[in-house]
Amino acid sequence: MSKLWGGRFTKQTNELVEQFTASISFDQKLALEDIEGSIAHVQMLGECEILPMDDVELIKEGLKKIETKILNKEVQFSVSDEDIHMNIEKMLIDEIGPVGGKLHTGRSRNDQVATDMHLYLKKQTYELIDWVGHVQASLLEQAKKNVDTIMPGYTHLQRAQPILFSHHLLAYFWMFERDKERLKDSLKRINWSPLGAGALAGTTFPINRNRSAELLGFETVYPNSLDAVSDRDFILEFLSIASIMMTHISRISEELIIWSSQEFQFIELDDSFCTGSSIMPQKKNPDVPELLRGKTGRVYGNLIGLLTVLKGLPLAYNKDMQEDKEGMLDTVETLNGSLRLLAPMIETMTVNTEKMYAAVATDYSNATDIADYLVTKGLPFRQAHEVIGKIVLYGIQHGKYLLDLSFEEYQSFSPLFEKDIFDVLHPTHVVEARNSFGGTSKEQVQQQIVLAEKKL
Repeated sequence: MSKLWGGRFTKQTNELVEQFTASISFDQKLALEDIEGSIAHVQMLGECEILPMDDVELIKEGLKKIETKILNKEVQFSVSDEDIHMNIEKMLIDEIGPVGGKLHTGRSRNDQVATDMHLYLKKQTYELIDWVGHVQASLLEQAKKNVDTIMPGYTHLQRAQPILFSHHLLAYFWMFERDKERLKDSLKRINWSPLGAGALAGTTFPINRNRSAELLGFETVYPNSLDAVSDRDFILEFLSIASIMMTHISRISEELIIWSSQEFQFIELDDSFCTGSSIMPQKKNPDVPELLRGKTGRVYGNLIGLLTVLKGLPLAYNKDMQEDKEGMLDTVETLNGSLRLLAPMIETMTVNTEKMYAAVATDYSNATDIADYLVTKGLPFRQAHEVIGKIVLYGIQHGKYLLDLSFEEYQSFSPLFEKDIFDVLHPTHVVEARNSFGGTSKEQVQQQIVLAEKKL
């Protein structure tokens, strides 16, 4: 079968070259966007009187029939037609005859593929924004249920200070809020139309690029045709945002894995998000958060891969740029699937409030509050820090926690201690004392919840 571009060639394409250079195996995912762009393009050609309206209507009708067949999975794409653009154009010619060949008037595959990716990424970005919101909603609901749940807060994975579990969850809410804002902001760059830029230099036909952009819902057009066909910044930006978001997904996944371990037992993941062992019947493995953590690497790889492809390319289009699609498509699929799993997994997890409270009752994470207590009595903080260090060492040596020590033992370290020290050291008081804006006190967390609800 002859190629649509084969007029200049005297030999058939080598079969291995054909297989190696074809992109239809993955860019068929852009089929609907390709048809959408083609319908807008041919409509504009008709309005500009470049094509007769009878031809325009026939082409549009043919494209819509092909779209229906694709949606009904009645289409078989061909490697010999290389990519999604040539496949659809070939189907169109088969459907309506030679007039289908007029569709490509005033454009190139270079601006066509760029348009497809802009359209695809715009749709997917809106969907991802929606799913980030679902994850945030699950975090917010768990936070509301746990405004009184106290847990150890950690630095260096060592117990540091008691905090509210709701405060910990809301930290991730705000991480995902920034992700959502980055996605929204990226739409400013995605929403540019390259259609009509041609192969690299524009076209001799009197087209109206603003009209085709309007028909496709783009906000503006690329003012430079070279930039229009060679720009992949919008994909790099998406992959960068996705990498940051996967970092957040990986971090909370790690927390869920640790918290659900036998050593912690802070939470239990719902059975529907865990798997068992083929040999150890007692096992309940947190496979979903583990795989979410693992899939982060492939998203990072997609970003680095495209950066590497683009770093040495001269203007304008080069075949190397075919490598832009697989990573983008894979990242969309990975991120979408990750968010869809993370939201219900958080929503359905069981929180073991007793285990969390027992943890803060049997450690030295309230030590800072003794230092603050002595500072209020007039002792400089550095001296107070030294006193508390000695008290903690004494407790460790004698197998006692800070609430286990007697009043006499406290006074042996400093006469500034009074009997209210035991109230100060109670975990609830420790949490409530941190009432600065953004702190872990119940009042501040409730204010955070109000702010979070407004964001959603």
